[in-house]
Amino acid sequence: MTDMFPDPDEDWRPRLRRLLLDIDARIDSAIFQSGKWTREIYERFTAFMDRAHVAGWRRWLLVEPFSEAATLGTGGLLLLLALAIPSFRQTSDDDWLKKSDLAVTFLDRYGNEVGSRGIKHTESVPLEDFPDQLIKAVLATEDRRFYEHFGIDVQGIFRAFVTNTQAGGVVQGGSTITQQLAKNLFLSNERTYERKINEAFLALWLEAHLSKNEILKLYLDRAYLGGGSYGVDAAARYYFGKSVRDLNLAEAAMIAGLFKAPTKFSPLVNLPAARARANVVLDNLVENGFMSEGQVYGARRNPATPIDRAVEDAPNYYLDWAFDEMRRIADTLPKSVTSRSFVVRTALDSNLQHYAEREAEAELRQYGRDYGASQVAVVIGDLDGGVRAMVGGRDYGASQFNRAVDALRQPGSSFKPYVYATALASGQFTPQSIVVDSPVCIGNWCPHNYSGGYSGSMTLTQAITNSVNIIPVKLSIALGDGNPKLGRAKIVQTARNFGIYTPLPDTPSLPIGADEVNVVEHAVAYATFPNLGKAVAPHAALEVRTGTGDLVWRFDRDGKKPEQVISPKVALDMIGMMNSVVQNGTGRRAQLDGIQVSGKTGTTNGYRDAWFVGYTGNFSGAVWMGNDDYQPTKRMTGGTIPALIWHNVMAYAHQGVELRPLPGLPPPQHAPTVADKDLQGAPAPQQILLTRKGTEALVRVERLLDEARRALPPPGVPPGPLGALERQNGVTTQTAASEQPSANGN
Repeated sequence: MTDMFPDPDEDWRPRLRRLLLDIDARIDSAIFQSGKWTREIYERFTAFMDRAHVAGWRRWLLVEPFSEAATLGTGGLLLLLALAIPSFRQTSDDDWLKKSDLAVTFLDRYGNEVGSRGIKHTESVPLEDFPDQLIKAVLATEDRRFYEHFGIDVQGIFRAFVTNTQAGGVVQGGSTITQQLAKNLFLSNERTYERKINEAFLALWLEAHLSKNEILKLYLDRAYLGGGSYGVDAAARYYFGKSVRDLNLAEAAMIAGLFKAPTKFSPLVNLPAARARANVVLDNLVENGFMSEGQVYGARRNPATPIDRAVEDAPNYYLDWAFDEMRRIADTLPKSVTSRSFVVRTALDSNLQHYAEREAEAELRQYGRDYGASQVAVVIGDLDGGVRAMVGGRDYGASQFNRAVDALRQPGSSFKPYVYATALASGQFTPQSIVVDSPVCIGNWCPHNYSGGYSGSMTLTQAITNSVNIIPVKLSIALGDGNPKLGRAKIVQTARNFGIYTPLPDTPSLPIGADEVNVVEHAVAYATFPNLGKAVAPHAALEVRTGTGDLVWRFDRDGKKPEQVISPKVALDMIGMMNSVVQNGTGRRAQLDGIQVSGKTGTTNGYRDAWFVGYTGNFSGAVWMGNDDYQPTKRMTGGTIPALIWHNVMAYAHQGVELRPLPGLPPPQHAPTVADKDLQGAPAPQQILLTRKGTEALVRVERLLDEARRALPPPGVPPGPLGALERQNGVTTQTAASEQPSANGN
């Protein structure tokens, strides 16, 4: 009866079993059919490939090379893409063009305009206003196929390769205008394969995002053409005193010749070379069919002549450095600051800058040949890190390479104060601690003193005064408790804390100054001592305002704050020890009449670098002398011409300022005598400067004026009841530009 009348609640189980069996069967069938079809497809593919089978010499001549090329090519493309990723990250910002669009007018610390850098794209000369002959001259010389290639000129690269191979050297480049623009906008000038790869990828990116005319316009506006001028319009005004619109063919050819090497072909540096280069540009115009020989004949017969700039004395090394700093500041400004045109008041003292330039050149001219030195760098800074003067070389027109910022040179014994400061800070030593000048070796390296002998027992003060090499090496061993590597790590950390950010590789000779530093960091790092252990950062900008006068950045508010890196006690001890160097040791020529000076000389192996770095209660500064090609001098030491230049520049810097004593030192009892009077410079002219209190008063007045300006009603709305009535009625009046309040605070 149960089978004839099943329970309805148990009827679903057989149906579920049948459903599961059906699904299982279907899955098995699908797997079987898939395997069958896979075999059939594979057999058909094998049969098809058998038809294309190549064996014997055809395989090794045709198939294998193609396969290897495809494999290597794919790997190469992946490698290039990996190398290009860092460059593409620079274009990830939608405002990449705006960021490169920066115009800065620089003022000195007293509000006098001293120069400008950059160009604002929206305010530059339109491309259609450029002379046709200038555009043709640039294209014929820099990139004759500019309107035909896609950013990389393969034909041009091959042509340059053949030409250079035939000439046995580099006589022709293969970079396009787009590639050069990519380098100017995003990359540095380092000569590496990575940069060239990034440059090529960025050129393709620019071609995809900008038109040819936009690329050409940016290139003509951004290229550096010497004399602190960026862009052809600035170059036309600098070299010929006219707008780019008014250039004739001869002048256009001379400017087009500057793109390759603005220093080498500058008409203000080498007029014959500039004219010869302009003649090459004229040849290019004819050879590439842009002009006929008859059209360029007049320019050949009447070459361009630049205006005389000999009387101008712009602080170009300083401005280049300040412009780089302003780029970094602009990137930190809030997004509400949309302006890309700024007015920057710097720490520059124009009088001191001009004197430092003249003094450095005068001493080089008088003693450079005798000592075998051809270059000099000078940096003078406030104790808050503001750089008042910077000499980056003897002639900016001949070389724009800034030796005060970009050159890395061994500091020699001028690095030793960081070693002694580390030793005093450790608590193991005092200035009167007795150390022994005796032979020491670290591995196979055994240092020697300048004199060649050993002096036995002495105090730390005597060791730094006489610039003994053995003692800093022994201190590095003691600081590491017998492990010199650990001791050197502590010394490097001290130098970092003071503000030395250049690479300092760990070598046994690091304590005696075998690693490299730059002049500006070294000069300002010494300010840590008179600041009683507070390190400051070198800077140019004091205030940044937009073109309309709005204050958007101020160093005392937004800049890097002083940082306590050593105790005041250690700083006072170091001031006394380094004062002994000037009073009794190798730095006697740096003595100043009536002003206490502490400092340190530095001379490297082979006499390649000579330094004097020192400070007073008002300023710190450094002087370096040597040669760009690292050729040794003729036994020049830091206590000779570098100390003399430092003395003369500092003597001028202290005129007309409120003198502050060095902490921990008594005022000088009498005017010291400078050694070797035959090396003394002429008396410095009287410098007319405001006192520190006067400068602070002017700054306070300027801030009050700025606050009052912000409190005024918006332009076009008069103050008082009338202004309120007009605002209520929706009426405004346009104030004339000449009636606008002054925004620069001067």
